[in-house]
Amino acid sequence: MLTSSMDGQGVKQFMELGTAFVLSAAVGLEREIRQKSAGLRTYTIVGTTAALFLLISKYGFTNVLADGRVVLDPSRVAAQIVSGIGFIGAGLIFVRGDRVKGLTTAATVWLVTGIGMACGAGLPLLALAVTCAYFIVAFVFPLLLRLLPGTPDSTEQGNVSEHD
Repeated sequence: MLTSSMDGQGVKQFMELGTAFVLSAAVGLEREIRQKSAGLRTYTIVGTTAALFLLISKYGFTNVLADGRVVLDPSRVAAQIVSGIGFIGAGLIFVRGDRVKGLTTAATVWLVTGIGMACGAGLPLLALAVTCAYFIVAFVFPLLLRLLPGTPDSTEQGNVSEHD
């Protein structure tokens, strides 16, 4: 049986994790379909884990609270998630000559981290809004870019032949 949401392991927290899982998987599926270097599994793991870290930050340190005041700042976990994901993102970016590959993939991993963090923080509407915004960037922006005069071919235009 699930325990109460007060201890961080109730239905609410499982819903937050589930939301992070679904939204991150949606982004990952799009990247998988485009055959990018990071796909469904990577994005789902990153987003869900970011949510888990935020839930740990919110509920895992209740023993450091005294009379409603914080004795130790557990919210620093969120800042460390951002720093840690930067390390992973840096490993996805490659420069060969005058070409940069993986930049969009790294940025999308960063985005999915934010989606997971929002879910873990109990902000599912913000997470959903950012997920929708991502799909606008992924599907609508390439169409708009094709309409611009003199726009060179690039991964920004959504060429599936590129390995971003």
